[in-house]
Amino acid sequence: MTALIEIERLTKRFGTFTAVDDVSFSVARGEVLGFLGPNGAGKSTTMKMLAGFVTPSAGTARICGHDVQTDSLAARRTLGFLPEGAPTYPEMSVVGFLQFVARIRGYRGGELADRVEAAIGMTTLASVRLQPVETLSKGFKRRVGLAQSLLHDPPVLVLDEPTDGLDPNQKHEVRTLIARMAPEKAIVISTHILEEVEAVCSRAIVIAHGRVVADATPAELASRHPSGKLDDVFREITNAPPLAKAAA
Repeated sequence: MTALIEIERLTKRFGTFTAVDDVSFSVARGEVLGFLGPNGAGKSTTMKMLAGFVTPSAGTARICGHDVQTDSLAARRTLGFLPEGAPTYPEMSVVGFLQFVARIRGYRGGELADRVEAAIGMTTLASVRLQPVETLSKGFKRRVGLAQSLLHDPPVLVLDEPTDGLDPNQKHEVRTLIARMAPEKAIVISTHILEEVEAVCSRAIVIAHGRVVADATPAELASRHPSGKLDDVFREITNAPPLAKAAA
């Protein structure tokens, strides 16, 4: 399988604190990688370096063969990124914000309209399309962030807590969407929800204290503990409290 994401010895230091410490892994087309770890483990920092928003102290990251530092524009064209918090322009309407993102991506005319409508349809935003983003619930705001990451149909998706704030039905819709897109993309999902890993991820990496401590399928990880439960494995290998459980 072709690796669309390549991370080699990625390191990030903030003064004397090392947030990410010599992390290496790749993600191939067709893989959905669950990126797990306790708070402060280095997950979001790793994802921000991969997306080109944080400069590594050492190491390299490539998206579809493009180095995120030396060939950043080409790398970002192939990436859909949903960051923590999914910042938007709150005074814009949903459709206005997505049109703005589409114009930044270089779309015009009918193609712009088609891209926006497709993103709205995939994320079930039609009922709030004319509302200002600032008036939306946390779950709808999260879906607006997801819509902008999908708008240009990128081959690589990096999604930080994509179902945060969604109700159980909305979580199911997003997981179904990810599963439908998975064969044609390389997808990384940072999550604290175990059902998410078991439902949509073909592989899981656990990071603790800035280092990778496990890399296996969810089933392989679960088999490492007599209970067969991912939360017990997580607690054991990270020496942290169990990951949060949520309704499927």
